[in-house]
Formats: sequence, C-alpha cells, structure tokens
Amino acid sequence: MPISATHIESAIKHLHGVDPVISRLIKQVGPFTLKLNRDRFGMLVRSILSQQISTKAARSICLKLNALIHPQPLSADVINKLTDEQLRSAGLSRQKVSYIKDLAAHVLDQRLRLERIGRLSDEDAITELIQVKGIGRWTAQMFLIFSLGRLDVFPHDDLGVRSSIKELYKLDELPGKHQSHAIAASWKPYSTVASWYCWRLIDLKNDPKLDAS
Repeated sequence: MPISATHIESAIKHLHGVDPVISRLIKQVGPFTLKLNRDRFGMLVRSILSQQISTKAARSICLKLNALIHPQPLSADVINKLTDEQLRSAGLSRQKVSYIKDLAAHVLDQRLRLERIGRLSDEDAITELIQVKGIGRWTAQMFLIFSLGRLDVFPHDDLGVRSSIKELYKLDELPGKHQSHAIAASWKPYSTVASWYCWRLIDLKNDPKLDAS
C-alpha cells in the first residue's frame, strides 16, 4: 500500500517544526509525492544495472533486457533460465550478469524472500539484501525507500542528498558521514521525507519551471 496521508502529514509537520532549512525547501517544492515501486525483484535488477553508468545507458540496457524476455515479466525464474551470452547481448557487463544471476539464485532458493522482507526492520532488511553480490548499503536503502516505503531512511552516501545538503546549509564542501548525520539528526523519524526533498532540489535546479506536483 502507499504511504498513508496521515504519515505524510505528520512528517511534514515534524520537519517544519525542527528544521527551518528543510521547512523552506518544502514550501519551495510543494507536496510530497513519492511513488512506490511494488515490483521488488525488478527494482533490484534495475538498481544493479544502473550502477556506475549514465541514466541513458541504464535505460537502454533495461529496454533491451525487457525486449529479450518479452512477453514474459521480469522474474527470478526468467533471469535464471537465460544464458550469460543472452544477458550480455542486452548490454550487461560480465560482472552485472553475475550480480543479477546471484540475485535470482537468492530469490529462487529463498535465501532472500522478497515477499516477506517488508516484515523486517530496516537494518534487518538491509542485512538480508547486502548478501547478494552487487547490492550494497546504498542500493538496499533505495529499496527501503522506493519499494517498501520506509519513512526513516537517510542515505548519507547518496551524492544527490549530500550535494543538496552542501547547498542548503551553505557548506564549503560536500559533507562526510558524520556531518551529514549531525545535520539530519532532527529529521528522524522522517529522514526519508527530508531526503526526498533534497533530491527534488536537484530537479528544481535542473529545470526551474518544473511543476513541483
């Protein structure tokens, strides 16, 4: 289910009350409109494919992969049945082929139970996810935010969040882990919402006419 309107209202009220910098950003951006992706396996595959390449290149590979498996939906079973050569033909590097094959294997033998991962705490879910090759803490945090809808995730390693913090709080350089957490401490238990607004600041900078809704 989507994040409830009550939770969003509580989050916005909290952030307005504890951080005037984020409060001004919220007023500039407008409503919180994060959309959850319920295709858990597909999201993890796309996250792996997107690592260390441009958004355009990642989109191209995803389209080729979808064409390769059409009309079947993206699933662990489908990935497991493809050969390395078939996956390479879609533009995947050998390393990423090994990563998504490992993800599929974890799902198929139930070492990673995506249908139940939403019942785990944030840290327990991250621990489960990072057992898969190619999934680190940042990728796991993105999964918690954009698939599970967890409200108190602060991805301090995310370049977009760090860049926005640097600008918003008028820092001389990108903040490190300690400084980022110190700034974000008051955001709890709604760190996800504040982080989402940090990402939106980048969107607004890239397109000042962007409709914030």
